[in-house]
Amino acid sequence: MARSIWSGVITFGMVSIPVKLYPATQDKDVAFHQLHRPDHSRIKYKKFCATEDEEVDAEDIVRAYEVSKDQYVEITDEDLEQLPLPAKHTIELSAFVTSSDIDPIYYDKSYYLEPDEAALKAYALLLKVLDQKRVIGVATIAIRNKESLCALRPLEKTLVLETLHYPDEIREREFSLSGSSVNDRELAVAETLVDALQEPFDPEKYQDHYRQALLELIESKTEGREVVAPESAPAGAPVTDLMAALRASIEAAKGRKAEAPPRKETRSNAHAPKRTAERKPPAAKAKSRKKAAA
Repeated sequence: MARSIWSGVITFGMVSIPVKLYPATQDKDVAFHQLHRPDHSRIKYKKFCATEDEEVDAEDIVRAYEVSKDQYVEITDEDLEQLPLPAKHTIELSAFVTSSDIDPIYYDKSYYLEPDEAALKAYALLLKVLDQKRVIGVATIAIRNKESLCALRPLEKTLVLETLHYPDEIREREFSLSGSSVNDRELAVAETLVDALQEPFDPEKYQDHYRQALLELIESKTEGREVVAPESAPAGAPVTDLMAALRASIEAAKGRKAEAPPRKETRSNAHAPKRTAERKPPAAKAKSRKKAAA
């Protein structure tokens, strides 16, 4: 089980709910190491002081902020611990909004909130009222030396905390659609295409094709098999006839739906089909041998 990264209380009016915070997601990227080409030894990085021309031990490294060119102010762990942050150990629900009020661009990371045994009833009450009112609680939380705006929402029988970006963290778009126009006929055909492709979201249908292909490549190279690259699909050409492309897309979508097996209805995630076992990189059969010294 993942380790708790934060503990504190949710305050809901005069109600306090002790909770622990756990990451709700995990990265599944395939990690690589850097090796020295001649002998395949691991590359390691050393922390180095350019002024004294020597390697620096961890205990001799301090945290600092550059206030001007080559001028720094040191910030210690004690300084950070003493910052007056109300959200350091408290998630105070200061407002409730509907989910449509928060644009998805603001969402950052997801966490599960687990209640203490003594707070199960209060936790269940907050969970149920958010679900029935179809609202999200807004608050702030201080995690890992950063105070974040956050939103609490129900997910089945669990409260999920989503950290949010602040408005000044959202970049301004750098393009404009001025000069382009869409007529009613094109819009109607595009709506027909959307209707043909519309379906309930089923995350089990999707998979990381890049990671799967990469793991198969690693397995092939480990076993000494020849790696054959599949033919890549040709790059799409710019659309010259928008209506013809839309109509062809509609026909293709209808054909895929006709061939697809019927989708099983699921009442909850508990009854969802189990995920297929994930392919893992094979262990190397033998360690890389260093070349003999001349």
